[in-house]
Order: sequence, then structure tokens, then C-alpha cells
Amino acid sequence: MTDGKSVIIIGGGAAGVQAALEQAKAGKKVYLVGRQPSLASERILPDGDLKADNPFSTADLEALRQNGNIEVITNAEVKAVSARDGQFKLKVKAKASRVTDEQCDNIQDTIRICPVNLKDDTNAGLSLRTAIDYSSPETGVYNIVKEDMPICQQTCPVHLDIRGYVGLIADGKFEESLALIRQRLPFPGICGRICTHPCELACNRGVQDEPIAIRSLRRFVTDLEITKGKKPRVVAPATRKERVAVIGAGPAGLTCAHDLALLGYQVTVFEALPVVGGMLHVGVPEYRLPRDIIKREVDAIRDLGVEIKTNTPVGKDLTIDKLFGQGFKTVFVAVGAHRSQKLGVPGEDAPGVTPGVDFLRALNLGQKPKVGDKVAVIGGGNVAIDAARSALRVGAKKVFILYRRTRQEMPATREEIEAAEEEGIELQYLVAPVEVVASNGKVSALRCNRMELGEPDASGRRRPMPIKGSEFDIELDTIIPAIGQAIDLSFNAGSSGIETVRGNALQVDLETLATTRAGVFAGGDAVTGPATAIEAIAAGHRAANSIVKYLGGA
Repeated sequence: MTDGKSVIIIGGGAAGVQAALEQAKAGKKVYLVGRQPSLASERILPDGDLKADNPFSTADLEALRQNGNIEVITNAEVKAVSARDGQFKLKVKAKASRVTDEQCDNIQDTIRICPVNLKDDTNAGLSLRTAIDYSSPETGVYNIVKEDMPICQQTCPVHLDIRGYVGLIADGKFEESLALIRQRLPFPGICGRICTHPCELACNRGVQDEPIAIRSLRRFVTDLEITKGKKPRVVAPATRKERVAVIGAGPAGLTCAHDLALLGYQVTVFEALPVVGGMLHVGVPEYRLPRDIIKREVDAIRDLGVEIKTNTPVGKDLTIDKLFGQGFKTVFVAVGAHRSQKLGVPGEDAPGVTPGVDFLRALNLGQKPKVGDKVAVIGGGNVAIDAARSALRVGAKKVFILYRRTRQEMPATREEIEAAEEEGIELQYLVAPVEVVASNGKVSALRCNRMELGEPDASGRRRPMPIKGSEFDIELDTIIPAIGQAIDLSFNAGSSGIETVRGNALQVDLETLATTRAGVFAGGDAVTGPATAIEAIAAGHRAANSIVKYLGGA
């Protein structure tokens, strides 16, 4: 008999078993939850003779089995805990056994030849175990250790099923692999070229030798489809009456439009630029991202029924209020971060100083900026690298990249830094500008300080500090600052009801991406500040999910 009170014990080790017995003896109903399929670290070795009716190896386990007040839940984890009025409510997820005698011919041989060795979690990691082994003497259950989500997939902002699509490629199933990629990524060709691939940094294969070329494999299956002359998708006609407006045709806005169109919503994208793609088109040089790749994947979104209006800025004439007045039920703001930040040094407004974002935009819109023979790019991110390599391509004879920290702190991707060096670009570290020197009405030099690293700042990186008396000049024709970007808030004209954080980012609910105005959501660089394309795509997915819920969808 019990006293009507229940106790949950989390942990199926020897201490958990003993605690369960003591609580049951005290008249409590006991739930014992263990992560392993076995209790008290009991497991039979591969050469053991295991039968389901074998007795437990300890008296405590035998007593536990015979106690009617104890309910054992093995191979399970507590996922959530809530409390109210002194009562606790727990959500427990039990995992199914992944091996059955009926479906496996010879499990013991499988265990012997299993190639996956893991630290034995039932032995404090002091020895190794195979991924499949005997796990439960009391029931004869075998088990396979399986990650809930591989580390590469966890690291990917859109949680691509990397193991799945790489495996399909290994089996020669290229079309199936690309279809799996497209379930989470509407831009496999674009991301196959410019993604910063954080998944590869986390790839477990890198512990053995080198990470799997995850990004390149994505590009491979996409390019194979192109060579075969196949189109990415079929038309998905609208089936719902709700209309959604998206402001900004960059990766976040297009991803949101893509997801909503697949669900049958009517989506119109408003883009201020004359081209589609946002920073993909005006920020990334063509040598890294061919424009036919952008067009192909944008056309696939248009084929879903998405209307894209270029040269149509939202703000002065077409306001958010007017969008709602035109019948749009909700708005997603994905305006990106297209405004350059200033250096904050004397003389930076002199002719010959061109911000990196402006320089790349002009180049990518078909202009050919004149840069002269000697160019300095200030900054350490990918925009700085792109600007420097582009300056060479428009005629510069000598290009410097000046960065105030060391190479180790540079945010640009390693491969882009190495490519810049291979092209002859000179990288100078621990250098910061203090003044732009002008002569005859234009830039003639850049005055700089040598720097040293002090204590960490708010970013966690060591703060660059000027070295007294270290000033020097670099003679230049053009200076391209690329030290950061900010969002253009002109879309937010009037009393739109959308609040900002510190005046340079939109305030949103971090879970839903809802802004402070009902029916308006925001994501991408407009919320996070300058980030990567794959992070913007992830924001587009989240926004689409929230919009569907807001509109009463599934």
C-alpha cells in the first residue's frame, strides 16, 4: 500500500535503485527514470550468454523488480519540469529499443564487428564500447546508441539533415540527396558556394583526419542538376486567401516567402533595389557567386507563385500602414543591413573614401568604380576581403587590408583570407586608422597607429590599444572602410509602432520574431546585425512558422 504520494527518482544507477527501494518502503509510489536501457550499469559483455529470464546480478535489483510500488522507466529522459501549488509535473520521453531479435539474424556477430567505438557511459567513460551492445540483463534487450541530432546538424543554423544527404550521395542517389537538402534549404546552389559551413568545423570526421566537404557536396548535387537541364521545382498555386507582405528580397525574406508559398499563402515581396537577392546580389562578388545561380534559385521561388516587386521601397510612399490597408494580413520585415558604418576619424568624408558596402553594391550593379593604383581596405570580415579582392579586379595594383587585431581574431573565413593572400593582397595586423590625409581635394594617405591587445572587451576578444608614438602614413589613392553595417530604418517612417533596440536593430520576440506591432514580424540582419546568409535563411524559416500560427494555420 502507498500513502497516496508519489516520488520520481531520476537516475538508474546503483544510488537511484537504492533510493527507489527506500522511498517505496516508506509508502511512496515511486517512478524510477534511467537514461540507459539497463539499471545500475548492468550490461552483459558481447560473449555472454544472455536470456531474458536470467536473475539480476544483485539483490537490490531483484528486490526492485518484485516491489509493486516501483515503476521503472528505462531508456528515457526527463525533458521538462513544471511546478504549481507544490506539485511537480514532468515530461518524460522514452526511447524505443532499436534492435529486435525478430529482425536481426545474429546480433552477437553484429556487436563484434561494429566499427563505432564510444566512451562507455556506464563506466564513467573510462573504457570503450561499441555503438550496439547488450544493455539489459533483466529483459534481454539490445540497444544502439544513437544521437538525437548529429553535431553537424545541430551546428547548421537551418538544421540540414547532413548525414542523410551525404549518405544518399555516397549511394549515388544524387536527386534524392538534393530533394532532402531542399526540405530545409531553398538555396542549395548559393549556399554550396558561399556558406561559411560551421557544420564542417564541428564535423566528427575532423577528429580522425579532415571534416567531410559538406558544402562542396551540396554544390555538387546542385550543379549536377543544372548540367542535366532540370528545373528545381514545380508551381505551387495559392490555396489560401490570406496575403502576406515581405519587405526585402534577401535570403531571409525569400526563404519566408518560399515557405509560405509552399503552404498556399499569397506572398508579395517588396524590394528597394533593382535586383533580387539582397546582399547575395549586391554584396557578394560575382567571382564567388555567379549571377545565373542566384537567378535560377530566385526563379524557383517565383515559380511557386511568389510575386517580387523590385524598385519598390517601403517607407516614404508605400508604408506598412498602407500595406495593411491593401489587404495584407501580416508583414515580414527582412531589410538586411545595407548601411555602412563610419570610421569616426578626421577626414573620412574626403573624395576617395568609399565604404565597402557601397563599393561592392556599385560594382555588382554593373558599375566599375575607379580606385587608382593603391587601395587600403579597413576591416577584418568577409566584406573587407570581398572589397579587397574586387579592387584588384577593377585595376588596383597594390591592395592592403588593415586590421586592428591579429589574424586569429579576424572574423573572415580562413579560406577567403588565404585566397586574398594568394592574389597578392597584403594583410597588416594590429593597425588602426587615426586620420585620412587629403591633398588637392582627394585622399593622399591614411595615418595609422600600431596597436597591441589589452584586456577582453564586450565581444570577448582582447581590446586593441594604440601604441604611443607609433603613428605612420600609407600613401593611397582609395580607402575602403569595411568595419561594419547597420540597417536602414527608412522603411519604418512615421508611427509604424515598430520599436528598435539601441536605435540600430528591430526589437522582436526572440522565439516568434514578432515585433512590437501586431501582425509585423522581423528577422535576419535587421534583427541580429550583419550575419551570414545561412543564419538569415534560418530566420526566414522561423518567421514563416510564426506567421502561419498568427494567421491560424496548422
